[in-house]
Amino acid sequence: MELSYCIVNTDGREHLPACLEGIAAAHPEGISFEILLLDNASGDGSAELASAIGDRDPRIGDALRVIRLERRAGKAANDTRLLGAARGDLCLLLNEDSELLPGATAALVDAMRADPRAGAAGAQLLDPTGEPQPCAWRLPGVGTALAQALFLHRLVVTASRGGETRRVGWAQSAALLVRRSSAERVGYLDPRFFVYSDETDFCKRLGDAGFHTLYVPGARAIHHEQLSTDRGAGTRRVVEFHRNRDLYMRKHHGRVAAALVRALTAFSYLPRALAALVMAGHDPRWYLLHASKAAWPRGEGLREPVEEER
Repeated sequence: MELSYCIVNTDGREHLPACLEGIAAAHPEGISFEILLLDNASGDGSAELASAIGDRDPRIGDALRVIRLERRAGKAANDTRLLGAARGDLCLLLNEDSELLPGATAALVDAMRADPRAGAAGAQLLDPTGEPQPCAWRLPGVGTALAQALFLHRLVVTASRGGETRRVGWAQSAALLVRRSSAERVGYLDPRFFVYSDETDFCKRLGDAGFHTLYVPGARAIHHEQLSTDRGAGTRRVVEFHRNRDLYMRKHHGRVAAALVRALTAFSYLPRALAALVMAGHDPRWYLLHASKAAWPRGEGLREPVEEER
């Protein structure tokens, strides 16, 4: 088995058909594959929908295996479970709201074949209108936080630019091809990262073990950003984002560097909050919320409601 598609689905009924259709349409001929769909205790019938799609679409058919969880788990834990269950030498991690475009899978596989020391390769993500989105960056540190505070983030930190495949610090896991042997070597993803910074930590550990991460602009995928557009999650999502970035910094750079990054990140949101006072469609309270949680990443995030159900 050469390729395993590994999808984590959490109440993704709206986007799951496009995800599965994208896999079928983009899969290169001559590559053996399987599709593993981990249903994260969804309550919207999306797991049943996926099985029905497999039954009626011969391109998916017997390749699809649905793994159902009775209780929800975090993204890192779920991706780890899929990587452990996969049979493919290469595993394409996907969100349920990721839609591969034609040629995407082939471009990712070709990039990994051409570079045996690549442990992961990320696609160029597009928003639903087709506009490219930042999706690969330098690894976080005091320097990248300073660049953000000076509004140089896009120039200095964002690495998803240009038309050539290149090495990057980390790439977003919404469409990330992983070499399974490399993932096994570093112990897969760290479950302490419930969601956010999980792939950052994973790519950092791949790099520490001698396996770099690639950005592959020739591979394109639409990412519908189901989680980030859910303002209903509100404060919990913001807490989770900054809490896990702080965990990453403390884990890899120590407490002093983590404290500096918290201060610089909080400061970077304050001018944005002021600008939002006069910019249509922007809420200064949203930026102030980010500033406060960046400075003090405490409170209830996305993890707590899941743990309370156990």
